[in-house]
Amino acid sequence: MKTTLDELLALRTVVDTGSITAAAEQLGQTVSGISRALRRLEDKLGTTLLNRTTRRLSLTEEGHAFLARARAILAAVDEAEEQMASRRRQPAGRLRVNAAVPFMLHVVAPLVAGFQALYPLIELELNTDDLPIDLLQQDTDVAIRIGPLVDSTLRARPLGDSVVRVLASPAYLKAHGRPRTVAELTGPAHRLLGFTQPESLNRWPLRGPQGDRLHIQPALKASSGETLRRLALEGAGVVALSDFVTAEDRRSGALVPLLPRETVEVRQPIHAVFYRNTELSSRIGCFLDYLAERMKEADR
Repeated sequence: MKTTLDELLALRTVVDTGSITAAAEQLGQTVSGISRALRRLEDKLGTTLLNRTTRRLSLTEEGHAFLARARAILAAVDEAEEQMASRRRQPAGRLRVNAAVPFMLHVVAPLVAGFQALYPLIELELNTDDLPIDLLQQDTDVAIRIGPLVDSTLRARPLGDSVVRVLASPAYLKAHGRPRTVAELTGPAHRLLGFTQPESLNRWPLRGPQGDRLHIQPALKASSGETLRRLALEGAGVVALSDFVTAEDRRSGALVPLLPRETVEVRQPIHAVFYRNTELSSRIGCFLDYLAERMKEADR
Protein backbone atom coordinates (compact mmCIF):
# COMPACT_ATOMS: atom_id res chain seq x y z
CA MET A 1 0.00 0.00 0.00
CA LYS A 2 1.14 3.53 -0.75
CA THR A 3 1.61 6.25 1.82
CA THR A 4 -1.31 8.68 2.09
CA LEU A 5 -1.28 12.43 2.67
CA ASP A 6 -3.30 11.90 5.86
CA GLU A 7 -0.52 9.73 7.26
CA LEU A 8 2.14 12.29 6.34
CA LEU A 9 0.04 15.01 7.94
CA ALA A 10 -0.38 12.98 11.10
CA LEU A 11 3.40 12.50 11.41
CA ARG A 12 4.17 16.18 10.80
CA THR A 13 1.56 17.38 13.25
CA VAL A 14 2.64 14.95 16.01
CA VAL A 15 6.24 16.15 15.70
CA ASP A 16 5.28 19.83 15.53
CA THR A 17 2.87 19.71 18.51
CA GLY A 18 4.99 17.32 20.55
CA SER A 19 2.27 14.75 21.34
CA ILE A 20 -0.34 12.53 19.76
CA THR A 21 -3.04 14.11 21.92
CA ALA A 22 -2.19 17.64 20.78
CA ALA A 23 -2.01 16.49 17.15
CA ALA A 24 -5.43 14.85 17.40
CA GLU A 25 -6.92 18.05 18.82
CA GLN A 26 -5.36 20.21 16.08
CA LEU A 27 -6.51 17.93 13.27
CA GLY A 28 -9.95 17.31 14.73
CA GLN A 29 -9.38 13.58 15.04
CA THR A 30 -9.28 11.03 17.84
CA VAL A 31 -6.07 10.04 19.62
CA SER A 32 -6.58 6.44 18.52
CA GLY A 33 -7.04 7.59 14.91
CA ILE A 34 -3.70 9.44 14.93
CA SER A 35 -1.98 6.46 16.56
CA ARG A 36 -3.32 4.10 13.89
CA ALA A 37 -2.15 6.46 11.11
CA LEU A 38 1.38 6.44 12.54
CA ARG A 39 1.40 2.65 12.85
CA ARG A 40 0.18 2.21 9.28
CA LEU A 41 2.89 4.57 8.03
CA GLU A 42 5.65 2.70 9.87
CA ASP A 43 4.31 -0.65 8.67
CA LYS A 44 4.30 0.53 5.05
CA LEU A 45 7.85 1.87 5.34
CA GLY A 46 9.09 -1.12 7.32
CA THR A 47 10.88 1.06 9.88
CA THR A 48 10.33 2.94 13.13
CA LEU A 49 9.89 6.69 12.71
CA LEU A 50 9.11 7.70 16.31
CA ASN A 51 10.47 6.46 19.61
CA ARG A 52 7.50 6.50 22.01
CA THR A 53 7.76 6.64 25.81
CA THR A 54 5.19 7.59 28.40
CA ARG A 55 6.84 11.00 28.74
CA ARG A 56 7.89 12.03 25.22
CA LEU A 57 8.17 11.28 21.52
CA SER A 58 11.39 11.54 19.54
CA LEU A 59 12.25 10.97 15.91
CA THR A 60 14.57 8.15 14.95
CA GLU A 61 17.30 8.79 12.38
CA GLU A 62 15.01 7.31 9.73
CA GLY A 63 12.21 9.49 11.07
CA HIS A 64 14.27 12.66 10.61
CA ALA A 65 15.10 11.73 7.01
CA PHE A 66 11.51 10.78 6.15
CA LEU A 67 9.96 13.82 7.84
CA ALA A 68 12.06 16.17 5.71
CA ARG A 69 10.64 14.56 2.57
CA ALA A 70 7.13 14.51 4.06
CA ARG A 71 7.30 18.25 4.80
CA ALA A 72 8.35 18.94 1.19
CA ILE A 73 5.46 16.84 -0.17
CA LEU A 74 2.87 18.50 2.08
CA ALA A 75 4.24 21.96 1.23
CA ALA A 76 3.93 21.18 -2.49
CA VAL A 77 0.32 20.06 -2.01
CA ASP A 78 -0.48 23.21 -0.03
CA GLU A 79 1.04 25.34 -2.78
CA ALA A 80 -0.94 23.53 -5.49
CA GLU A 81 -4.19 23.99 -3.57
CA GLU A 82 -3.42 27.67 -3.09
CA GLN A 83 -2.78 28.07 -6.81
CA MET A 84 -6.13 26.48 -7.60
CA ALA A 85 -7.87 28.75 -5.11
CA SER A 86 -6.10 31.72 -6.67
CA ARG A 87 -7.31 30.67 -10.10
CA ARG A 88 -10.87 30.58 -8.80
CA ARG A 89 -10.45 34.11 -7.48
CA GLN A 90 -8.68 35.28 -10.68
CA PRO A 91 -9.26 32.77 -13.51
CA ALA A 92 -6.16 32.00 -15.53
CA GLY A 93 -4.89 29.70 -18.27
CA ARG A 94 -5.64 28.88 -21.88
CA LEU A 95 -9.26 28.84 -23.06
CA ARG A 96 -9.91 27.29 -26.49
CA VAL A 97 -13.20 28.43 -28.03
CA ASN A 98 -14.72 27.12 -31.25
CA ALA A 99 -17.64 28.76 -33.10
CA ALA A 100 -19.07 29.10 -36.58
CA VAL A 101 -17.46 31.90 -38.61
CA PRO A 102 -20.42 34.34 -38.45
CA PHE A 103 -20.82 34.00 -34.68
CA MET A 104 -17.10 34.41 -34.13
CA LEU A 105 -16.90 37.50 -36.34
CA HIS A 106 -20.08 39.27 -35.26
CA VAL A 107 -20.45 38.26 -31.61
CA VAL A 108 -17.27 36.90 -30.05
CA ALA A 109 -14.56 39.01 -31.72
CA PRO A 110 -16.09 42.40 -30.77
CA LEU A 111 -16.19 41.29 -27.10
CA VAL A 112 -12.60 40.05 -26.80
CA ALA A 113 -11.02 43.36 -25.78
CA GLY A 114 -13.53 43.94 -22.98
CA PHE A 115 -13.22 40.36 -21.74
CA GLN A 116 -9.43 40.46 -21.66
CA ALA A 117 -9.49 43.75 -19.76
CA LEU A 118 -11.47 41.99 -17.02
CA TYR A 119 -9.56 38.69 -17.14
CA PRO A 120 -5.99 39.43 -18.29
CA LEU A 121 -4.67 36.04 -17.13
CA ILE A 122 -6.91 34.05 -19.51
CA GLU A 123 -5.24 33.25 -22.84
CA LEU A 124 -7.98 33.03 -25.49
CA GLU A 125 -7.55 30.78 -28.51
CA LEU A 126 -10.34 31.29 -31.06
CA ASN A 127 -11.07 28.76 -33.81
CA THR A 128 -13.84 28.67 -36.40
CA ASP A 129 -15.74 25.77 -37.91
CA ASP A 130 -19.17 25.72 -39.55
CA LEU A 131 -19.62 21.96 -39.08
CA PRO A 132 -20.09 19.80 -35.95
CA ILE A 133 -16.76 19.02 -34.28
CA ASP A 134 -15.21 16.50 -31.95
CA LEU A 135 -14.15 18.61 -28.96
CA LEU A 136 -11.48 16.14 -27.89
CA GLN A 137 -10.04 15.59 -31.36
CA GLN A 138 -9.83 19.32 -32.05
CA ASP A 139 -8.54 20.14 -28.56
CA THR A 140 -11.43 22.49 -27.73
CA ASP A 141 -12.64 23.52 -24.27
CA VAL A 142 -16.00 24.97 -25.29
CA ALA A 143 -17.88 25.25 -28.59
CA ILE A 144 -20.68 27.67 -29.44
CA ARG A 145 -23.38 26.10 -31.58
CA ILE A 146 -26.46 27.57 -33.25
CA GLY A 147 -29.68 25.58 -33.62
CA PRO A 148 -30.99 22.38 -31.99
CA LEU A 149 -28.41 20.15 -30.30
CA VAL A 150 -28.19 16.46 -31.07
CA ASP A 151 -25.05 15.19 -29.28
CA SER A 152 -26.12 13.80 -25.89
CA THR A 153 -22.50 13.17 -24.80
CA LEU A 154 -22.04 16.90 -24.24
CA ARG A 155 -23.22 19.25 -21.56
CA ALA A 156 -24.88 22.41 -22.84
CA ARG A 157 -25.49 25.86 -21.45
CA PRO A 158 -28.05 28.10 -23.20
CA LEU A 159 -26.66 31.53 -24.04
CA GLY A 160 -29.72 33.02 -25.75
CA ASP A 161 -31.37 32.89 -29.15
CA SER A 162 -31.49 34.85 -32.38
CA VAL A 163 -34.37 35.77 -34.70
CA VAL A 164 -34.14 34.67 -38.34
CA ARG A 165 -35.19 37.21 -41.00
CA VAL A 166 -35.48 37.26 -44.80
CA LEU A 167 -33.29 40.02 -46.24
CA ALA A 168 -31.98 41.57 -49.44
CA SER A 169 -29.83 44.55 -50.35
CA PRO A 170 -31.28 47.79 -51.79
CA ALA A 171 -29.27 47.15 -54.97
CA TYR A 172 -30.88 43.73 -55.42
CA LEU A 173 -34.37 45.15 -54.81
CA LYS A 174 -33.75 47.95 -57.30
CA ALA A 175 -32.75 45.42 -59.95
CA HIS A 176 -35.39 42.74 -59.25
CA GLY A 177 -38.19 44.59 -57.47
CA ARG A 178 -39.46 44.14 -53.92
CA PRO A 179 -41.54 40.93 -53.57
CA ARG A 180 -45.05 41.62 -52.20
CA THR A 181 -46.02 38.00 -51.49
CA VAL A 182 -44.34 34.69 -50.71
CA ALA A 183 -45.47 33.37 -54.10
CA GLU A 184 -43.80 36.30 -55.83
CA LEU A 185 -40.58 35.73 -53.86
CA THR A 186 -40.40 32.08 -55.01
CA GLY A 187 -41.17 32.98 -58.62
CA PRO A 188 -38.69 33.27 -61.50
CA ALA A 189 -37.98 36.96 -60.88
CA HIS A 190 -36.07 36.30 -57.66
CA ARG A 191 -32.88 34.48 -56.74
CA LEU A 192 -32.85 32.72 -53.35
CA LEU A 193 -29.58 31.92 -51.57
CA GLY A 194 -29.40 28.96 -49.17
CA PHE A 195 -27.19 26.57 -47.22
CA THR A 196 -25.52 23.40 -48.47
CA GLN A 197 -26.24 21.84 -45.05
CA PRO A 198 -28.07 21.29 -42.85
CA GLU A 199 -31.18 21.31 -44.99
CA SER A 200 -33.23 22.64 -42.06
CA LEU A 201 -31.61 26.07 -42.62
CA ASN A 202 -33.37 26.23 -45.98
CA ARG A 203 -36.74 26.34 -44.24
CA TRP A 204 -37.40 30.08 -44.12
CA PRO A 205 -39.53 31.93 -41.53
CA LEU A 206 -42.31 32.59 -44.05
CA ARG A 207 -45.78 31.08 -44.31
CA GLY A 208 -45.74 28.39 -46.98
CA PRO A 209 -48.66 27.15 -49.08
CA GLN A 210 -50.10 25.18 -46.13
CA GLY A 211 -49.22 27.81 -43.56
CA ASP A 212 -46.03 26.09 -42.40
CA ARG A 213 -42.50 27.37 -42.89
CA LEU A 214 -41.38 27.81 -46.48
CA HIS A 215 -38.92 25.20 -47.76
CA ILE A 216 -36.91 26.94 -50.49
CA GLN A 217 -34.92 25.53 -53.40
CA PRO A 218 -31.80 27.75 -53.47
CA ALA A 219 -30.45 29.04 -56.76
CA LEU A 220 -27.05 29.22 -55.08
CA LYS A 221 -25.80 27.39 -51.96
CA ALA A 222 -22.98 28.06 -49.49
CA SER A 223 -21.80 26.28 -46.35
CA SER A 224 -21.25 29.48 -44.34
CA GLY A 225 -23.71 32.10 -43.21
CA GLU A 226 -20.97 34.69 -43.57
CA THR A 227 -20.58 33.77 -47.25
CA LEU A 228 -24.33 34.12 -47.78
CA ARG A 229 -24.29 37.50 -46.02
CA ARG A 230 -21.51 38.70 -48.31
CA LEU A 231 -23.40 37.51 -51.39
CA ALA A 232 -26.54 39.32 -50.23
CA LEU A 233 -24.60 42.55 -49.63
CA GLU A 234 -23.27 42.29 -53.18
CA GLY A 235 -26.81 42.01 -54.55
CA ALA A 236 -26.56 38.33 -55.53
CA GLY A 237 -29.90 37.32 -54.03
CA VAL A 238 -32.25 37.01 -51.06
CA VAL A 239 -31.13 35.33 -47.81
CA ALA A 240 -32.58 34.21 -44.48
CA LEU A 241 -30.05 34.79 -41.70
CA SER A 242 -29.95 35.17 -37.92
CA ASP A 243 -30.03 38.66 -36.44
CA PHE A 244 -26.58 38.31 -34.85
CA VAL A 245 -25.10 38.00 -38.36
CA THR A 246 -26.90 40.98 -39.87
CA ALA A 247 -27.43 43.42 -36.97
CA GLU A 248 -25.05 46.09 -38.30
CA ASP A 249 -26.25 45.61 -41.90
CA ARG A 250 -29.86 46.19 -40.87
CA ARG A 251 -28.94 49.25 -38.80
CA SER A 252 -27.05 50.78 -41.72
CA GLY A 253 -29.66 49.82 -44.31
CA ALA A 254 -27.22 47.62 -46.23
CA LEU A 255 -29.73 44.76 -45.87
CA VAL A 256 -33.49 45.27 -45.75
CA PRO A 257 -36.06 42.88 -44.15
CA LEU A 258 -38.69 41.55 -46.58
CA LEU A 259 -42.33 40.45 -46.22
CA PRO A 260 -42.81 41.38 -42.53
CA ARG A 261 -46.54 40.46 -42.63
CA GLU A 262 -45.76 37.00 -43.99
CA THR A 263 -42.94 36.37 -41.54
CA VAL A 264 -43.36 33.95 -38.62
CA GLU A 265 -41.11 34.27 -35.58
CA VAL A 266 -38.31 31.73 -35.69
CA ARG A 267 -35.58 31.88 -33.06
CA GLN A 268 -32.43 29.83 -33.35
CA PRO A 269 -31.16 28.68 -29.92
CA ILE A 270 -27.52 29.41 -29.09
CA HIS A 271 -25.68 27.01 -26.77
CA ALA A 272 -22.21 26.55 -25.37
CA VAL A 273 -21.28 22.85 -25.30
CA PHE A 274 -18.56 21.02 -23.36
CA TYR A 275 -17.96 17.55 -21.92
CA ARG A 276 -20.49 16.04 -19.53
CA ASN A 277 -17.69 14.52 -17.44
CA THR A 278 -15.80 17.82 -17.14
CA GLU A 279 -16.38 20.30 -14.36
CA LEU A 280 -17.06 23.80 -15.63
CA SER A 281 -13.76 25.50 -14.84
CA SER A 282 -13.69 29.08 -13.64
CA ARG A 283 -12.23 30.38 -16.89
CA ILE A 284 -14.97 28.74 -18.98
CA GLY A 285 -17.62 29.94 -16.55
CA CYS A 286 -16.53 33.58 -16.57
CA PHE A 287 -16.26 33.59 -20.38
CA LEU A 288 -19.77 32.21 -20.82
CA ASP A 289 -21.17 34.60 -18.18
CA TYR A 290 -19.58 37.54 -20.00
CA LEU A 291 -20.78 36.34 -23.41
CA ALA A 292 -24.36 35.69 -22.28
CA GLU A 293 -24.66 39.07 -20.55
CA ARG A 294 -23.34 41.00 -23.57
CA MET A 295 -25.67 39.09 -25.90
CA LYS A 296 -28.58 39.98 -23.64
CA GLU A 297 -27.57 43.66 -23.69
CA ALA A 298 -27.34 43.64 -27.51
CA ASP A 299 -30.84 42.13 -27.74
CA ARG A 300 -32.47 44.85 -25.63
